[in-house]
Amino acid sequence: MKWITRERPKIDRIACPWLIKRFVDTEAEIFYAPFDDVLPTAQSLNAIPFDLPGVEYTHYGDECTFDYILRKHKLTDPALHRMAGIVRGADTDRHDLAREASGLWAISAGLAYNITDDQQLLERGMLLYDALYSWATHLQNEKHTQNPIENLLLDVYKKYLKQKSGKTPAWAQELKEIIQDQIDTNLTLSLTEISQSLNVHPTYLSREFSKYFDDLSFGDYIRKLRIEKAMVLLALPQHSLAEIAYLTGFSDQSHFNRTFKKITGKNPSEYRKAAAKK
Repeated sequence: MKWITRERPKIDRIACPWLIKRFVDTEAEIFYAPFDDVLPTAQSLNAIPFDLPGVEYTHYGDECTFDYILRKHKLTDPALHRMAGIVRGADTDRHDLAREASGLWAISAGLAYNITDDQQLLERGMLLYDALYSWATHLQNEKHTQNPIENLLLDVYKKYLKQKSGKTPAWAQELKEIIQDQIDTNLTLSLTEISQSLNVHPTYLSREFSKYFDDLSFGDYIRKLRIEKAMVLLALPQHSLAEIAYLTGFSDQSHFNRTFKKITGKNPSEYRKAAAKK
């Protein structure tokens, strides 16, 4: 059977032909065409169009065409479903869906950049997805550092050398400055928003954040800063507790009270009374 999709593939339009040729239609012929030519060419070739709006084999909701092919053809291989999350994450820029998604995107984008012929790109991509399938089938629990000596060296690095270096990376320093600058004016400050200005992936920031910010997650660190600001405001008589909750970025006074007590051990009103006696 003949199958056709849009030209210049990267993720789904390489992954789907691989899935089709390996598990659905081993004699499949894959064609690529400019967007406007796909449907007319599909009709003339009697080919099945895929990964195109308005056709059967396409995206549905948050899922990719790869997901639809698995469901349509009742493919139950666990390795294929493991791959589906990686493909979906890479194809939709949801790298949080699978830690391998960002790697698949990087390699696929690089292949597409280096290879301008779509059929040649598909040929190379088939090898890529064969390898990914082997990993998903046999090697998910394998690690590169299987050797005990390698693990020992890594432990030494983590417990001694890395601690000794103690150098804060540039992104962490810049991130601290951004937070300090925006904590008072941006009440919806988010790591995803900040990551764009730093040009660092939000998943990486989220994973590495606590190393350089008092062993706290981004959310806990922001709450700590806002409570510290609230402590300063509580020492002043002109603001009510509700106003202080608003000024420090809390959704309501109840949330403010709970967070304040969790961090300081006292209710805001108790803290204010104690501060007034000093």
